[in-house]
Amino acid sequence: MRRRDFLVKSSAVSTALVGAAGVLGGTVAGGNVAAGDDKAVGPVLKNGRVRQSVMGWCFNPMDAVTLAGHAKAAGLVAMEGIPASSYPAVTAMGLAISLVGSHGFATGPLDPDNHAVVKQKLRDGIDLAVKFGSPSVITFTGMKKAGISDEAATRNCLNCWREVLPYAEEKGITLVLEHLNSRDDSHPMKGHPGYWGDDLELCADLVRQIDSPRFRLLFDVYHVQIMHGDLIRNIRRYHPLVGHYHTAGNPGRGELDESQEINYPPVIRAILETGYQGYIAQEFIPTWDDPIAALRHAAAVCDV
Repeated sequence: MRRRDFLVKSSAVSTALVGAAGVLGGTVAGGNVAAGDDKAVGPVLKNGRVRQSVMGWCFNPMDAVTLAGHAKAAGLVAMEGIPASSYPAVTAMGLAISLVGSHGFATGPLDPDNHAVVKQKLRDGIDLAVKFGSPSVITFTGMKKAGISDEAATRNCLNCWREVLPYAEEKGITLVLEHLNSRDDSHPMKGHPGYWGDDLELCADLVRQIDSPRFRLLFDVYHVQIMHGDLIRNIRRYHPLVGHYHTAGNPGRGELDESQEINYPPVIRAILETGYQGYIAQEFIPTWDDPIAALRHAAAVCDV
């Protein structure tokens, strides 16, 4: 290669790398937040194509109302994963409740002994969703149990959900089934060893068998990356079944920065290209000294 050609190509590569760094870890294109910057103020969302939410439990011990103030200032439009007692204050601030909790991932309908609790928690969640204008209530399969085969687990889950579904349909609320990873055993909320619904196709098939627009799949990008990868192809494949999305960096369920492996801008663009108009919730566990700077950074990364 001639020296002049080499210099021209090197310059082009350098420009591309600088642009990539701006998206993945440094100053975010279209935003005003740099990785680790705790001084930025005002909204970071410039494009507004994504209805972004934040998962409150990730920011414990920060209380929900304080987090809501930061989320609104950054330009987010909703919250989830917060105590129901905080719903009135958060909605009074102008934020929506993007997803209502229910029975939790451990006490699921896989085990018939849990059915009474699961059905009551789902109905209570539906009532809360109606009261506060939330579109969805989360549900889970539950943990594997000795003596319950895959066939029985499928039957048990479907039977339980079908008893609640008419109420969800009557109230106009969608139940969303979350697929979780069972591989990360480093932290109780980074992975869920023993969770039965750890296969994306299994969860999708449960949604298909329920066969209702009020029962959808919760596609958590972090969990899918761990169990299956191939994120964009899976988004395109399963999008007709999806009712909600979660984000987080992998490995570690940390920030959406240069320390993790998921390139979020094209992932978010792929979601939008499917025509999805629902919420995408930030569900990473902050590790930066300033968790609000981490939230602002993640919000800007996803503002494609």
